[in-house]
Amino acid sequence: MASLKELRNRIASVKATQKITKAMQMVAAAKLRRAQLAAEAARPYAVRMESVLGNIAGSISSGPDVPLLLTGTGKDETHLLVVLTAERGLCGAFNSSITRLARERALSLMNQGKTVKIFCVGRKGHEALRRQFGKQIVEVVELRANKGVSFADAQVIADKITSMFAAGEFDIATQFFSRFQSVIAQVPTGQQLIPATFPEVAPAAAGAAATYDYEPDGAEILADLLPRNLAVQIFKALLENGASEQGARMSAMDNATRNAGDMIKKQTLTYNRTRQAMITKELIEIISGAEAL
Repeated sequence: MASLKELRNRIASVKATQKITKAMQMVAAAKLRRAQLAAEAARPYAVRMESVLGNIAGSISSGPDVPLLLTGTGKDETHLLVVLTAERGLCGAFNSSITRLARERALSLMNQGKTVKIFCVGRKGHEALRRQFGKQIVEVVELRANKGVSFADAQVIADKITSMFAAGEFDIATQFFSRFQSVIAQVPTGQQLIPATFPEVAPAAAGAAATYDYEPDGAEILADLLPRNLAVQIFKALLENGASEQGARMSAMDNATRNAGDMIKKQTLTYNRTRQAMITKELIEIISGAEAL
């Protein structure tokens, strides 16, 4: 049985940990609102850009002038998996859920005889995947942990992916991130980046569909906008990750604070029982000694 001093040290240690988790919960709650607003503000722009590019892509026919970012290489042999995670832990299953989805996709492709390459954005993704897929990891980008992500960060990542695609290093690129749904719900998501895929445009509710003439032609517009769309989709994923990370950390630290409180209660109860047992034992010894005299 632990001594009273050891029990007091345990209680003090858990109380100190509880203060830390409570502070981290409050910091995550303060950051969550700003991150959530940024993620929600980026969604309409990204969706609208996909819609516009989808309309232009549907209006042109295949040909040598059509950008490869739209048509792809025509092969399905080499896949690039872009895994977006956080730089820090202590956020529940946020990082592990993303890496689990990427790991399942990588193993599935490898079982089909495909070549898999992994592009890690965030230190935690690299740490989780390097043991099993160390040879497949071709690039690692670490973001600034203390500062929010910017479009410049997404542009750097997009430029590296575009350069790799232009060099013929892969055929299909897919990014993995966590889509923010609520504080307690973050959805691991896979999105194909190259060749670009666009949602189907819903038909007009009434009247004839509008016909657009593009100046310059559609292929030239796509050649200019597709690289930007790649950066926009990566930026949107980074913002979704930022909100998801703070929501997951807030929930994880709240659970840790509650668990620390329960542990303090149990340790305090054990301390009181041990102390009472020692007092009772001393009284018995005193009484027994007095009766012996």
